[in-house]
Amino acid sequence: MENTRTALDKFFLVIKGLCMGAANKVPGVSGGIVAYVGGFYEEFIYSLQKINGKAFTLLFKGRFKSFYHYINGHFLPLLVFGMLVSFFSISRVLDYFLDKKELYVWAAFFGMILGSIYFIAKDFKHWNKKTITIGIIGLIIGVSISFLSPARENNNLLFIFFCGIISVSGMTLPGLSGSFILILLGNYVLLLVDSVNALYDTFAEVIKGDFSFKKNEERLNALKVLAVFTAGSTAGLVSLSHLLSYVLKHYKNSTTAVIIGFITGSLGVVWPWKKTIFKTNENGLSLLDSNGKGIISNYERFFPDLEVSETWWAVFFIIIGTSILLGLDWYGKNRKQTS
Repeated sequence: MENTRTALDKFFLVIKGLCMGAANKVPGVSGGIVAYVGGFYEEFIYSLQKINGKAFTLLFKGRFKSFYHYINGHFLPLLVFGMLVSFFSISRVLDYFLDKKELYVWAAFFGMILGSIYFIAKDFKHWNKKTITIGIIGLIIGVSISFLSPARENNNLLFIFFCGIISVSGMTLPGLSGSFILILLGNYVLLLVDSVNALYDTFAEVIKGDFSFKKNEERLNALKVLAVFTAGSTAGLVSLSHLLSYVLKHYKNSTTAVIIGFITGSLGVVWPWKKTIFKTNENGLSLLDSNGKGIISNYERFFPDLEVSETWWAVFFIIIGTSILLGLDWYGKNRKQTS
């Protein structure tokens, strides 16, 4: 790996981090895909694997320069900085559109997942009895999840830590979207929108000299959730880089097959046209959880009305979502041809 980078190289590393962070926030797209088509996936995994016992030994002994070079410090910190900036900015945008244009957001997500399936499957030439069977198993699991009652939002800190580990899977394994899995677990909005916005708002208030958040129990709980989620993400990023390196080396074809099947079967989870069904009591009144929100029992999916203009706008956003992945594929092919 290069130990010297120009200012322009460093700038583009931050930009790549911005793209990875944004991709990892969007269901159906993984930061790993951005790293893969951008040509720095191997260096990214290599750098993560350097965060190990030897690295911490160097750090604790005060050998900061050796630590910096050992973990490929000319690369990883800049990339992570870009991810963090993107993480907060994308959160505000998602929060707005989920509130104002929810159908279009899910339509774009649906399109991105379609594109992601194409991206993973297009170069997979290893279909045989074994991989087909594994792929069908992944498909059945995905379809089954689509028709299960969606998981309720869960702010148990141990579960939050687990979600953190899961959420970074998309950065280390191209094609597997960590944020998509958070949707299945019921904590996508809590962890990738609400808690991040809480930190954003807290920073904005502190800069103005306003420390009233200390008395805001809801805000403090959100910050605690985010801290645990971040700890889980950090642990997952380091540990999964080692685990997935082994899995991809020894079971790459089987892993790819099960991911293709699973994501395809799970498309029903993000089907844009659905109505929320809430649990009710014997009097027909909606049951509420501890936060005063209606408890979702399932979704009623339906085919859209083709005579409504909103439907065609949603179709447009599906095309946009798919085009984003096709664009990444096009960029990756051109990068290889010119390199």
